[in-house]
Amino acid sequence: MKLSLNWIKDFVNIPDDMDLKTLSYDLTMSTVEVEGAESLAERFEKIIVGEIKEVLPHPNADKLRVCKVDIGNGDIKDIVCGGSNLEVGMKVVVACPGAMVRWHGEGEPVEIKNTKLRGVASFGMICASTEVGLEDLFPLKDDHEIMDITEFGAEAGTPLATALDLDDIILEIDNKSMTNRPDLWGHYGIARELAALYNLPLKKFDTYVPTVDTEYDVRIADADRCPRFIGAKVEGLSVKPSPFKMQTRIWRVGMRPINALVDITNYVMLATGQPTHVYDSNHIIDHIEVRRANEGEALQLLNDKVLELSTDDLVIADGEGAVGLAGVMGGGKDSVLPETESVIFECANFESRGIRRTALRYDNRTEASSRYEKAIDPERCDQAVSMAMELFAELYPEMKVTAYKDLYVKKLEKKEIDVELEWLDRRLGMRIPQDVVANKLGTMGYEVTFTDDKMHIVVPTWRSTGDVSIKADIMEEVARMYGYENFQPTSITTTFDGAINQLEVDLVRKIKEYLAFRCNMQEIFTYPWMTDEFVHAIMPSLDGILALATPPSPNESYVKCSLLPNICKAIVKNERNFDEFDIFEEAQIFLDSDYTEGYPNEKLPYQRKHLGCAFVGKSENIGELFRRAKGVIGMMPRYTHMEAFTFEKAEKPYWADETVWLNICLDGKKIGDLALLSRKSAMACGIKVLSAVLVELDMDALVPLKSRTNRYARLPEFPMNEYDLSFLVDCETKWADIYNAIMAKKSDDSLLKDVKFVDEYKGKQIPAGKKSVTIRLVIGSNEKTLTGAEIEQVAKSTTKKLSKVINIEIRA
Repeated sequence: MKLSLNWIKDFVNIPDDMDLKTLSYDLTMSTVEVEGAESLAERFEKIIVGEIKEVLPHPNADKLRVCKVDIGNGDIKDIVCGGSNLEVGMKVVVACPGAMVRWHGEGEPVEIKNTKLRGVASFGMICASTEVGLEDLFPLKDDHEIMDITEFGAEAGTPLATALDLDDIILEIDNKSMTNRPDLWGHYGIARELAALYNLPLKKFDTYVPTVDTEYDVRIADADRCPRFIGAKVEGLSVKPSPFKMQTRIWRVGMRPINALVDITNYVMLATGQPTHVYDSNHIIDHIEVRRANEGEALQLLNDKVLELSTDDLVIADGEGAVGLAGVMGGGKDSVLPETESVIFECANFESRGIRRTALRYDNRTEASSRYEKAIDPERCDQAVSMAMELFAELYPEMKVTAYKDLYVKKLEKKEIDVELEWLDRRLGMRIPQDVVANKLGTMGYEVTFTDDKMHIVVPTWRSTGDVSIKADIMEEVARMYGYENFQPTSITTTFDGAINQLEVDLVRKIKEYLAFRCNMQEIFTYPWMTDEFVHAIMPSLDGILALATPPSPNESYVKCSLLPNICKAIVKNERNFDEFDIFEEAQIFLDSDYTEGYPNEKLPYQRKHLGCAFVGKSENIGELFRRAKGVIGMMPRYTHMEAFTFEKAEKPYWADETVWLNICLDGKKIGDLALLSRKSAMACGIKVLSAVLVELDMDALVPLKSRTNRYARLPEFPMNEYDLSFLVDCETKWADIYNAIMAKKSDDSLLKDVKFVDEYKGKQIPAGKKSVTIRLVIGSNEKTLTGAEIEQVAKSTTKKLSKVINIEIRA
């Protein structure tokens, strides 16, 4: 959120010599995080007011003019310009050499330099509003229009920031730091904090007292969803631009001025934090009612979005139907129109959770909804009405309030909290004098009374909507206003009896380091929800998948039940930039506990920690991809010190290729899958070019070893010999079968030390149903150098064992 320091000073008299760094630091330490502070005037450095004294034709260009411009103190400069509205006596914006502007309002800012345009020397540049970032305040009538500031009456040479009163500091506040502080979503709320922080007086709002006896017909059908609604009919109005000061204030904090009627509502919201709205009274039939929408009821919003509403939505309606989506946005047909002369002014309070559900349901977050969903207090309506009526009277001296109704059906009760003084001293770690506590809390609107051993706190309304509700909240208020830096650090009294060895935690770290460092994979982090199209592509059904009540967007409605949908989404995002890459993610997955057997907690969703991997490359390298993936996963137990698992073919994953897949098993139980993503699933995900081998593994099922299983093996003193064997076997024979047949029952003193896979071949020379396999025997002795006859004897023994177990046929 952006805040104008000048606007804050309307409510609290901050000393002019207050150091900006100090203010930002104090506000960050006590209230909200100030991410940055920008001097607005610095945007317009070396940009000044110029007065055109003469407009001459360009000797070498029909569309250009040579303007003689006074840039201050009678200093006349020649500036070449192609503006369509150049006139003698016109005050224009001149970017002097060294200024930064956007050329024709496009691209990044460029530095202005003295130059020649079609042979004529030109000093600086006469600017359009788009070139200095003021297009929202000075809209262009055509592409060649120059920004005209004659009406401001500034002298030539005056800095533009001074001429337009743009000398201000814009504070950038981190929204996350005030999510639980609905009182801070306006300039007045921040002013209140600064007043308390520096013991400064805070300006109070005058209470608006209607002078009309006629009541406007306002009805509330759901008091829980709308505790308060103020409706007023205001006549004697028109659609016209708002004063420039109002426009600039709205613009400085990131909104766009529209017209006086709309700007009043936005100005009030930005000042007080209370959203307001106006409807064209000629389009409101009979009355205003706050009610639940009818199922399927249609409403066209101001942004032309047409909604089909549900009964959970709250609407503002008249005698004919819905005219606005309560707390979110007004209707397009009933709000301010070009011919509007009288309005129905709305200032209301809505229940926060309902507004948030509606805004998320229709993906229609607005400045109003972002404030309502923080739970603002209904008493703030008084401030908003007071300021709004003052602005109406100021901008429209002939205006009249002809009907008014304040329907406050559910009063907000102030929270009352008792805090034991001994408890407060113990939690703070020090005793703060009672008068200091009372003063700090009193400046923030709390009512404080003391007894012998406790204090009684009455919380102000703007903090009673859920923000401050328990005594720990009071402790925090005292601590932050006293100043965290004023507390002395003390050593923690504790003893460490022994090292804590968390094998499961260590295993997770080892796995991630193995994949990242040894296997050169990139770790990714994704949201805990999934995009619907990837869910349907990867999951066989929606059974057991948890749905979000308020999804972040309409097509992201499911909680992460597998890591693969989000990994596939990451593949789609990256395949346009890389031909091959390997990624992994470690995260929690969630399932409905009704669909999981043996899960001990029926009240909470089934939760497990999973590992997901993707090995992505060109489609012609599928075999290499699969072998790499299998190698990475197969070697993981060895490098991360956990019980080894095996690969079996028992249950094909829904998303897997018909042939290229394996299950990962531990102690005979399936704990994961490794497979090539099928073409059907890949196309459903939008993976169009590359192929991917995916892995998903249940990390909670992995068993870390309690101690190292490595054994010392001395280097051989005598030569080791390698002997290759090639033979034919059935195509279904696996390497594991061959290895086990050779190494089974091998004694420690056997001359056969190891056997390795070399290659596998199928071709015309090989009989149907057979394949040629080449293996390498490692043969040696710990006592002597073997003779050729001894080596041949070991090879013959191995061949005989293979023939007996697997029925091989030795190739020449």
